[in-house]
Amino acid sequence: MEYFAEETRRARLNFPLDHRRVDLRLVYAIVEVKKAAARTYAELGVDPDLYDAVASACDRVLAGQADDQFVTQALQGGAGTSTHMNVNEVLAGMASEQLGRPVRAIDDVNRGQSTNDVYPTALRIAAIRGVRQLSEECARLQESLQRRENEFDDVRKLGRTELMDAVPVTLGQEFGASAQAIARDRWRIYKVEERLRQVNIGGTAVGLSDTADRRYRFRVIEVLRQQTGIGLAAAEYPMDVTQNNDVFVEVSGLLKALAVNLMKLSNDLRLMASGPYGGLGEIRLQPLQRGSSIMPGKVNPVIPEMCMQCAMRVIANDTAITLAAAHGEFELNAFLPLVADSLLESLHLLTRACSIMREKCIDTLTADEARCRQLLDHSLARATSFVPALGYETVTAVITEGGTPEQVIAQLESMAAERREHDHGQA
Repeated sequence: MEYFAEETRRARLNFPLDHRRVDLRLVYAIVEVKKAAARTYAELGVDPDLYDAVASACDRVLAGQADDQFVTQALQGGAGTSTHMNVNEVLAGMASEQLGRPVRAIDDVNRGQSTNDVYPTALRIAAIRGVRQLSEECARLQESLQRRENEFDDVRKLGRTELMDAVPVTLGQEFGASAQAIARDRWRIYKVEERLRQVNIGGTAVGLSDTADRRYRFRVIEVLRQQTGIGLAAAEYPMDVTQNNDVFVEVSGLLKALAVNLMKLSNDLRLMASGPYGGLGEIRLQPLQRGSSIMPGKVNPVIPEMCMQCAMRVIANDTAITLAAAHGEFELNAFLPLVADSLLESLHLLTRACSIMREKCIDTLTADEARCRQLLDHSLARATSFVPALGYETVTAVITEGGTPEQVIAQLESMAAERREHDHGQA
């Protein structure tokens, strides 16, 4: 049975992209706004039976009983009107069925509302929930990296700068540095919720509240706050929130920062696990699947590769959000559907990527201490430690003269010992 009606059918005809449907998290958030509006009108004595039926229809939708009814494409013209009307029509159809008399999508379900205050408010609710989930996953990934920091604290290895041999470090220190980066991401993402809490519900078309009952405007935000458990606040200047979407650009920028750190971590893991015989081979990733349909025994670093692709998509989404937000001409942004789809996808991808990286990579990898020691011992990493005693030019000259790393280090040790004896004699 189809609960939606003419406006939804028009949207399907107008935007046959066959790309993907609107994100259900956004749909559910819109339904929550509708439920708060319905409960508010019932409290105010505006046709309580009708609005009780609308609220009941909202509950059925939020319970997942009508997912197949939300059929609009994620990308659509009209600033989200098609999705908003899809929700209005579905709720009207379900409420009519329960009430036994017609419930109108616009005059009843959408009373005192507009796409321009419902859709942005719903996106903020969906984004806050996504931000909270992502922050929790960042915390778990941080803790996993910190456990590895402690476990590998005694595994000495060759440090590298610009992929070239540098100075000795420990494997634990490398994981600890990554943990610090994820910790910053966690804190930034956690704090950005504050900027998402201001909503323009009640502002109707352009933020002037010109078609909404004054009692409704002041009550609906309180009902929505209680209903969602989120500390939402009425925007101080609703017109600003209606037309300007810089807050979503800010959130997306922080997601991009996390994506950058995840990509860096993933690539480091790929390099440390490379080989296992022709590469670095300092760590072993859990073998999860065959790495080749022709080369026997080949195993690829599939989890880091997956995470890197998620990060690339998030960075691409950030560009899309930036462009869409910049094109919000005058009193409304027509491209909010692209902002919503891109932002919710980024939140979801990063949340899942952090979880999968932790469970299937960080928690399961092992260190090859012998290989780490071998690469360190057969390098000139220790040469830098002789610079204070012998001077940079002297150490460089010894290295340039050639010889195996073991011979060079032995010569530097001998020269440093002679210098200490000389200095002691002078003293």
